[in-house]
Amino acid sequence: MFIYTIRRLNLFLITLFILTLIGYSILRIEPSSYWNLHEFWPGWLLYLDNLMVGNLGLNQEGQPILSEILQVFPATLELCFFAFILSLIVGIPLGTLAGVKRGRWVDTCISSLTLVGYSLPLFWLAMLFIMLFSLKLGWLPVAGRYNLLYQIDSVTGFALIDVFLSDMSYRSAALIDVIRHLVLPTLVLAIAPTTEVIRLTRASVADVMQQNFIKVAQTKGLSMWEIIIRHALKNAIPPIIPKLGMQFSTMMTFAMLTESIFNWPGIGRWLLDAIATQNYVAIQAGVITVGGFILFANILSDLAGAMVNPLTRKEWYAIK
Repeated sequence: MFIYTIRRLNLFLITLFILTLIGYSILRIEPSSYWNLHEFWPGWLLYLDNLMVGNLGLNQEGQPILSEILQVFPATLELCFFAFILSLIVGIPLGTLAGVKRGRWVDTCISSLTLVGYSLPLFWLAMLFIMLFSLKLGWLPVAGRYNLLYQIDSVTGFALIDVFLSDMSYRSAALIDVIRHLVLPTLVLAIAPTTEVIRLTRASVADVMQQNFIKVAQTKGLSMWEIIIRHALKNAIPPIIPKLGMQFSTMMTFAMLTESIFNWPGIGRWLLDAIATQNYVAIQAGVITVGGFILFANILSDLAGAMVNPLTRKEWYAIK
């Protein structure tokens, strides 16, 4: 496990260096940029020194742009976290059912719904949800993170946690309002990863159900429920953990469009505003932040998958 971890960390560092080259090149796009005063490689080393101390540049007001990222990035993480949890809650049971009933009508229905959900345009689905649940039924807010009438002090940047930490008299009402604002963007953002979780789980469970130890368990008289919980899922989930981590990374991309539609104050909408105004300092800061987080999430999911799936480590040992 130690050797596997070292190899993954080496891959992380190499990819991170490539990411810094991309961020540095973005800063050099503008001809009048400070970074164009340096030769490429000496300037890149100076850029790395700034990154090491958390200096991502200054905004147009001369303030550290890191402070802006610390305000918008938690909002994106909060949205992606709940969308990811929702995709697991829905995707794993449906994928398991489809894998167990492979080739039957249940599998066909679930696979068809998965294909339809994956094919639906995200922006069209978001607008449809807004028209139905917000404008027609009036159940949920149209946009925003919470009603501005509630004065919620930003302590952690995560609205739900900040509400719990506050001592305001209307905390319960504020908490309900935050949850109501979170529902629609979470549902929209969870559609694509849920379909992928269903596909991965179905394929893994279907493969496990063909193994000999499943047949042995059936001959012992174990119920299908016991076989699925004690044997099928135990062996089907570990191989797909690294791929599930990649789905969380993919959601960061979908979050940009989701935040734009629902006016969610996250880093996705912040980056789109920076692109519209050609603010290259903000663009590189966003690329470094989002890219670095995605790399970290992928490495973490790989290590978690290796811890529960020894076959992954054996594959690395075989490559020499």
